[in-house]
Amino acid sequence: METAHSEVTVHVIIPARNEEDCIGRCVQSLVTQQGISFQITVVDDGSTDRTRVIAESFTGVQVLSAGELKPGMTGKCNALITGATGSTAIWLLFTDADTYHYPGSLAASVQEAASRNVALLSYSPEQETASWWELAVMPVVFAELMRIYPPERVNDPADSTVAANGQYILVRREVYETLGGHGILPLNILEDIELAKIFKASGHRIWFRQGAGLVRTRMYRSFRAMWEGWTKNLALLFHHPVLLAAKRALEFLAIAATLCIGLLLICRGELPVGLLASGCAAILYLNFLLRISRAHFPWKANLMSFLGLPIFVSLLLRSHIHFNRRGELTWKGRKYTQSAPKAAHNSSIRKGDLS
Repeated sequence: METAHSEVTVHVIIPARNEEDCIGRCVQSLVTQQGISFQITVVDDGSTDRTRVIAESFTGVQVLSAGELKPGMTGKCNALITGATGSTAIWLLFTDADTYHYPGSLAASVQEAASRNVALLSYSPEQETASWWELAVMPVVFAELMRIYPPERVNDPADSTVAANGQYILVRREVYETLGGHGILPLNILEDIELAKIFKASGHRIWFRQGAGLVRTRMYRSFRAMWEGWTKNLALLFHHPVLLAAKRALEFLAIAATLCIGLLLICRGELPVGLLASGCAAILYLNFLLRISRAHFPWKANLMSFLGLPIFVSLLLRSHIHFNRRGELTWKGRKYTQSAPKAAHNSSIRKGDLS
């Protein structure tokens, strides 16, 4: 960590609201980083659990209270602004409380950003999947995002596609401050995407990629949290959520129906036709697995993901209804009102957590 007489290279800022289940692991993985000077600030955003107590138990970690939440601003943006105010570090790392940082990752990310000459570097963390619903749903969501918003387009300065992951965003502080930082972002739950848009639109290079071996996360620790989390994001991430829901529902029905028909025909002794139907089901399923495999999940999750298709369809429709019919969402005990979303056309790949 930094010393009193050394220039701080990275200021790590962690917004946290009721994160007692994961804040300890996150901070522990950061305080043990080596090979670079850094400081850590945890911004307690009105937590009612033990989040602040746990954060304060780490020597050298600064713990602040988020400023008063102003109208038109999300809790997470407000906390990030609080943490970044007055920083003199060369780099700012905005990272979430549910992340785990591999040894050496902090120095490696700064080195990569510097070597690529980018002003914003963002990693999509490895996804931890412990329950059946995580194994089934998470690969489907991320595979869809990777299909529509490939990193090679994001990293091309000539391409308007923009993506970032709010769980790990490293920025040059001077550029961040010059552009206005989180303080000029609109009321948008995809604050990570909006920040990346500002950087890229102003001519600053950004870089986005998978963060395997550097950072990992378990995004949702309960089905309810996952249900609320993806509801608040999917209608913004996909500009035609209803159409996408219809396509994926048809895909699920086609695979399930051809397989059932094939097995039924085989059982009835109609072997040639039964094998043909089963073969069609196998081809459709293999095509599905090929798409899912691009999300970089373990094969156990890939195989389970077929069961996640109906849940993904339900989430897409629910998210669409919440934004286009109700214009509101609830996240971590706060209600936000927002007009029907203008789709994130070529602009996003992933969720941005509210705090």
